[in-house]
Amino acid sequence: MGHQGARHERRISSVFLGIFAVMAVTGWAVWTGYSTSTGLAVFLFVTSAWIVSLCLHEYAHARTALHGGDLTVGAKGYLTLNPLKYTHALLSIVLPVVFVILGGIGLPGGAVFIERDRIRGRWKHSLISAAGPLANVAFAVVCTAPFWLDALDGVPLAFRYALGFLAMLQVTAAILNFLPVPGLDGYGVIEPWLSYRVRREVEPLAPFGLIAVFALLWIPGVNAVFFDAVYGVLSALGVSGLETDCGRELYRFWQEGSGFCEVPQG
Repeated sequence: MGHQGARHERRISSVFLGIFAVMAVTGWAVWTGYSTSTGLAVFLFVTSAWIVSLCLHEYAHARTALHGGDLTVGAKGYLTLNPLKYTHALLSIVLPVVFVILGGIGLPGGAVFIERDRIRGRWKHSLISAAGPLANVAFAVVCTAPFWLDALDGVPLAFRYALGFLAMLQVTAAILNFLPVPGLDGYGVIEPWLSYRVRREVEPLAPFGLIAVFALLWIPGVNAVFFDAVYGVLSALGVSGLETDCGRELYRFWQEGSGFCEVPQG
């Protein structure tokens, strides 16, 4: 009975499989040019792929916590990849998707509740916090593989642009998440190594950390430095600024484009 329960707790949810299916079908539509609207197909493909990456981000936290000693993550449904099981579905799924639609930036979510008192050892605590953004890093590496492997021959332009934009979302999410700001995973990595006094003083600031980061990103100078870093990482992975920008332009199909990113319609 125990084994059956454990298997049930780790069975991939139909909700996640449905989102993954949307990603696969719309990715195929972008690749083949089957859709009458390339922009709409790119929008659906990138949005569903972004939600898949958010689920993997939270799963990475939960799975690492499970191995670290928190056996409650299974009963909470965190190992099923079902985004509806998160403690704050709004923060983890809805807000990040809204931010992508409005501003084209990968907002880090925060949703799985880890019972930290069950976990012994500072390294385990740090690794649990790092696991989520590392999932974004892995997703970015996979998205950019055709670029850094120099394997773009035969990859349709629209799909190439979509991958570039999706990679940008992963890179922004990883960088933002790794910032050592209270409330973000980067702070969670260093928190176990701080003194009790410092942790107590910083704790009330956690709910405002993400808000503070986005407030800073509204400052043109800070925004420029941040996106210089993002585009620098993408360039190192073989993705040009033009490809990323064209992906964003296709994604926001409801806006009038610049005309630089025309792709053949199916």
